[in-house]
Amino acid sequence: MLPLVAASTLASSRVSAQDMVFSVEDTGAPAAPPAEGPPSEALANALRLYQQERYMEASVQFQRVVGGETDDAPANVQKAQFFLGKALYHLRYYQSALAIFDEITQQGQAHLYFGQTLQWLAQLASQLPEPAGIIERVGRYGTDQLDQFNTAESADLYNQLLFLMGRFKYNQGEFEEAIGLFQRVDRRSRFYVNAKFFEGISQVRLRRASPAVEAFRAIIEAIDSGVEGVEDTQRMRNLAWISLARVYYTAANRTDAETGERAIDGRLLGNAVEAWNRVGQDSEYWLDALFEESWAFFLADEYARSMGNIHTLFSPYFDDAYYPEALVLKSVVFFSACQIENASAMVSQFHERYDPVATELNATLEQFQDNQQFFEFLQRVRSGEAQLSPRIRGIVASALSDRTLLRNLEYVRLLESEEQRLEQSPAEFKNSSLGARILQDIFVAKSFAIDQTGDLARARYNRLIDELNELMTQVDTVELEIATYQRGQLDAEAQQQMTELARSAGLTVNVDEEHQMWPFDGEYWRDELGFYRQQVTSQCGR
Repeated sequence: MLPLVAASTLASSRVSAQDMVFSVEDTGAPAAPPAEGPPSEALANALRLYQQERYMEASVQFQRVVGGETDDAPANVQKAQFFLGKALYHLRYYQSALAIFDEITQQGQAHLYFGQTLQWLAQLASQLPEPAGIIERVGRYGTDQLDQFNTAESADLYNQLLFLMGRFKYNQGEFEEAIGLFQRVDRRSRFYVNAKFFEGISQVRLRRASPAVEAFRAIIEAIDSGVEGVEDTQRMRNLAWISLARVYYTAANRTDAETGERAIDGRLLGNAVEAWNRVGQDSEYWLDALFEESWAFFLADEYARSMGNIHTLFSPYFDDAYYPEALVLKSVVFFSACQIENASAMVSQFHERYDPVATELNATLEQFQDNQQFFEFLQRVRSGEAQLSPRIRGIVASALSDRTLLRNLEYVRLLESEEQRLEQSPAEFKNSSLGARILQDIFVAKSFAIDQTGDLARARYNRLIDELNELMTQVDTVELEIATYQRGQLDAEAQQQMTELARSAGLTVNVDEEHQMWPFDGEYWRDELGFYRQQVTSQCGR
């Protein structure tokens, strides 16, 4: 028999840190370390200008000190560097501010302002998207250095840093440490829901189902109780429900390590179905939930409901939906019911629909030689200007629209906006050595961001091709099973398995007292989506 096709893995989409408003002075940080000797006239003037909030003039003078144009002692140069980063932050040249703070963190404790810089990295995390790499800079600190902000006055900052440090540990694969940090985020914090989400994923990566369930349920409970600071509460609630369903589904599928036999835990499978059903129909995850639930119904011998879900997926309301695996599942259900002609028809339909897609996807990929070209292709896809046939236009657009890619595009746009602001700044600022530095910082960051975004988009595109190729392999397996059956070469064990499947109550449509059964006449009704059932008549033993 065909091996069961696993349901989709846990969503990879990452949750970005929520925007927060902090005081832009060093709240909760230790007092500034003493400077070494008297400051130069340029540094003293720059500090006065900074206190007067004349940041543009101050930053030009700080740059002179940092650039070695004055005779300041090393400690004073470090002070100028730190204040230059803060001045650039106030001027909203966030990328250059990050570049300054990056130089400070690379020196570690050797820099007098290393500890105070941590707060400003957190503030930049509220202004720059994740691809800017702030999480990696926060990771240069020890977890014990977060405790300096564990005060009532800096509670928001402290919880944000716990979350950012947890993200760093997660990215490094240090899941135990990441979980410990996520669990320290206060329930009243605006970072609590995001922390619980990554805690749940970390538990999944460690193959711990029960703690993962607890983390995802904590998200739902927090949202239902009115937790503040969640950017999109409905999305996060639905994401928690579909994540719960996937954990339950995985836990319900148990394979004996010695015999290789699969056993299904009906209770956990029921929990998965219940969680999928809680995903709202207006959610971006609803179709995914509907399809993944189809596999659960198949495992539970509820073939009528499994096929009914697939029927919904192919409704005209979802013309752009891309679920080639649904035809694989339909062929498996028909084959299990010994409806060989229908199973063969599903295989033929798969090839007819998706073989040309695979060919065109590969041909399109060959047009782009480097990441720059793929980045430009991504921009055309997002704007609707890509020259793609209707056959693959929606498929490619969907594959290149995940949140990670969108955050990378947002980062490039932000860098371009800083570049434009510099161009419109006063000539004495734009043409100064600081102006040249800002332009260089933006140029380097933008070049790297474009290359990184193009590489990521190419990876998403290749994954799309790989997944379709894997489904083609599965369809080939179904064809082989059909051919074997037609030649009458199925062994006795397989025959017995199919006979047991045929006895399942799931082959018939059962309706409870709260519902009525209406025959499908070819017209879909929106309020019936998700409630369709398809009668599957067994022909085994005939």
